[in-house]
Amino acid sequence: MNATVRLAEIPLQSAWEASLDLGFACRATRTVLARNAHFGPLRVQKALYPERDAVCQAIVLHPPSGIAGGDRLNIHVAAGKPSQVQVTTPGAGKWYRSAGPLATQHVSIHAGPGATVEWLPQENIVFDGAIAHMGTTIELATDARLIAWDILCLGRSAAGERFCNGRFDLTMSINRDGVPLWRERGGFDGGDMLLDSTIAWAGHTVSGTLLASFPGLPQQAAALLERCRAIQPDDAAAHSLPALPNAGGLLIARYLGDSGEAARRWLTSLWHEIRPACCGRAALNPRIWNT
Repeated sequence: MNATVRLAEIPLQSAWEASLDLGFACRATRTVLARNAHFGPLRVQKALYPERDAVCQAIVLHPPSGIAGGDRLNIHVAAGKPSQVQVTTPGAGKWYRSAGPLATQHVSIHAGPGATVEWLPQENIVFDGAIAHMGTTIELATDARLIAWDILCLGRSAAGERFCNGRFDLTMSINRDGVPLWRERGGFDGGDMLLDSTIAWAGHTVSGTLLASFPGLPQQAAALLERCRAIQPDDAAAHSLPALPNAGGLLIARYLGDSGEAARRWLTSLWHEIRPACCGRAALNPRIWNT
């Protein structure tokens, strides 16, 4: 019997299906990672305490390093009363070119009474030819606090790549006590006219959004917006900083330019200004961002 197997006969790796379920609880004055359940290639190795016991930091690892066609990732974060949680990633997320199957990632966050959640992943890079959907759902209790951002890069700009093929859809919703704070839905094909339209991407390749909501924001909004608006993106990109008064208030920062690094630097600078008002403590950059 001939044991030789041609490469073409070796079956391709099936798509990844992965889930991560994180539950945080407050024990005395310390927030602990009370639940850390995972399936497939999604992990949090251990809870970190860069600010002593005050804040529990979780770094979400995706060992395949990118999301390919057919992959399905689900991340759930639940912060119990009155835990303080910060979630980030060790590097940029990559959405690879697909031969046809849809890749999806859904993040759901629940912040209980008095809880604080910071969702601060590094940027998402969408390769030309990716077919993907990214969704985020956030539920806040009456007095919960939230800072969340996302940065979306279309194409690998360092290689001169544009998003000319494929499809990308994204949704985000934030509720406080069941009342909508924010609804966003977007979608476009590779090479879509919206990517060049002045009412949409205007020919740019990077967008960034920071959202913050906390008790007392309506009373602090004017002064906080004044300080934040004094901070400009260092690449002179288009940007905006409004605040909405609905259901306790929502501060929104928007970036539209061509540099994922510049977008992250600007959002980080805003975070340094917003975090003391929202979370009651100065911002400390996660060490993983420097690697």
